[in-house]
Amino acid sequence: MEERRLAVGEGYSLVDTHMALLRAFQAQRALLRPFGSRLGLAQGQPRIISYLAAHEHATQREMAEFFGMDPASVSRMLDALERGGLVTAEENPGDRRRKRLTLTEEGRALVEPWDARCAEVDEAMLAGFTPEEREQFVDLLERARKNLVARRLSEATDRA
Repeated sequence: MEERRLAVGEGYSLVDTHMALLRAFQAQRALLRPFGSRLGLAQGQPRIISYLAAHEHATQREMAEFFGMDPASVSRMLDALERGGLVTAEENPGDRRRKRLTLTEEGRALVEPWDARCAEVDEAMLAGFTPEEREQFVDLLERARKNLVARRLSEATDRA
């Protein structure tokens, strides 16, 4: 069923940009989440594993900033990953208030299959896109994200 363009006040949010992005995200997540579950990872945990694979000795704050998440949410995920033996936390010699996080061998073993599945899903999502369109798509998404972060910061400043 194709939706017609709707005006604000008659359901515009069903056919606007955020809904298109949300629906694409939901379709992507429907392919990725079951795979994460098969690896023994809960929602959100694969991204933490990937981040730690790419950023050895990262801190909780760095991850929260990168993902635009509440630090408490990252903390809960890290606690679960640590209890599961996938992540270790150690004292940070540069700042005793922050722990340095590292993947265990068990955690590191999950990175390759997760990355491979993400690459498969990317290929499915971008089927028919030229290499230039693929690059442009990622660039446009990143620009949109930066615009939204700037708007959120502006609104937070206005409220203060």
